[in-house]
Amino acid sequence: MALSGLQIFKLLPKTNCKECGFPTCMAFAMQLAAGKAELDQCPYVTEEAKAELGAASAPPIRKVIIGAGDMAVTVGEETVLYRHEKRFEHMPGLGVLITEDMDDATVDKLLGQLKDMEFNYVGQNLRPRVAAIRAADPAKLAALAARADSAAGAALVLINDDAGALKAAAEPLKDKKPLLYAATEENFDAVAAVAGELGVPMAIKADSLEKLAELGQKAVDADLKEVVLDPSSATLGDVLMDQTLIRRAAIKQTFRPLGFPTIGFPCDMTDDPMLEAVYASVFVAKYAGIVILSDLDPARVLPLLYLSQNIYTDPQKPMQMEQGIYPINEPTEDSPILVTTNFSLTYFTVSSEVEASKVPAWLCIMDVEGQSVLTAWAAGKFVADAIAPFLKKSGIDEKAPHKKVIIPGYVAQISGELDEELGDGWEVQVGVREAADIPKFLRQWSAN
Repeated sequence: MALSGLQIFKLLPKTNCKECGFPTCMAFAMQLAAGKAELDQCPYVTEEAKAELGAASAPPIRKVIIGAGDMAVTVGEETVLYRHEKRFEHMPGLGVLITEDMDDATVDKLLGQLKDMEFNYVGQNLRPRVAAIRAADPAKLAALAARADSAAGAALVLINDDAGALKAAAEPLKDKKPLLYAATEENFDAVAAVAGELGVPMAIKADSLEKLAELGQKAVDADLKEVVLDPSSATLGDVLMDQTLIRRAAIKQTFRPLGFPTIGFPCDMTDDPMLEAVYASVFVAKYAGIVILSDLDPARVLPLLYLSQNIYTDPQKPMQMEQGIYPINEPTEDSPILVTTNFSLTYFTVSSEVEASKVPAWLCIMDVEGQSVLTAWAAGKFVADAIAPFLKKSGIDEKAPHKKVIIPGYVAQISGELDEELGDGWEVQVGVREAADIPKFLRQWSAN
């Protein structure tokens, strides 16, 4: 049975030393209860407490980090089956398969894409980060792994059945935490020994959930924490069933042998690129921590990244921009001033329309805790006595001395009151209700 934060706190040393990374022992206990921290983070916990808390305090799905630096991929730490219950924690790491039979030009192209491909979506930079290297020849495996690290700094998945080949490829890169793929019934002990020796994560692969659970139990018994599971799903139905059953067992039943993140290879399931993207989308939606594609065609990668971002956005925390003045199209002191809220979708919708208008403009973004215009107005956050101090303190009058402020058409009713709050020298103008009408409005404003 899971313990409450207070029950866990009673067994902690209560030193408030902060060495665990949390400000107090109570805060640490609450994170343990939520499955967001590891008991090993406390340097002073007693052996008796470890024995009592060890199993109860571990997160239902273990945290695993693959790679290092900006390209590192963190998976696991999930605590719910459905996003609306709380939130999902870590977006899946999207990657590409590189094999020993590819020519140099193809490898260079894939690694170049992996290094350079990045998309900005509502304020977040999204990109593929993983290179899965598959080679039967140990020398080629090591060479391709080193090449992928050097050229792209990618998080690596090293694929070979031989523990010796995995060790030879991983040892020079052990600080980059490559994932060893894969431990099976035949080679589990050997691969686990290499993973333990190098301090890197390993994957477990089996052709049924029963066998996967048996190997997962061996990992638990060996105290291996950084493990990734591959149930070898062969069809779309298998993907849905396997991923769901693994997640349910871990979350609902606290079944430790399956309490690890998963990896999926839609690249091996079909030769049809569009069907592969469909399979990959199911892996993304149904819990996979790492998803490997056959190539990095932006037309398929971009939708998968957007899907991941949407699923893994915290539903309890609005996406928001930083408050401030955003210049668009190189505005001057004569350019129009628009003001709106810091809800990310509002910002990107308005800014894209302003940019499309080709009219230089100043976009003033006001912090309303990430709410949209009407929601913030209804909550009393985007109202005259809040907007006026924001504009005066923002310094926009120094950038555009004309002080003509355009407010969204949906809050036209506050224009008179805002005029009074701003005082002499300012002029409030009512803009359009729909973002699509912004270009025409701005062109007319500039013409006048």
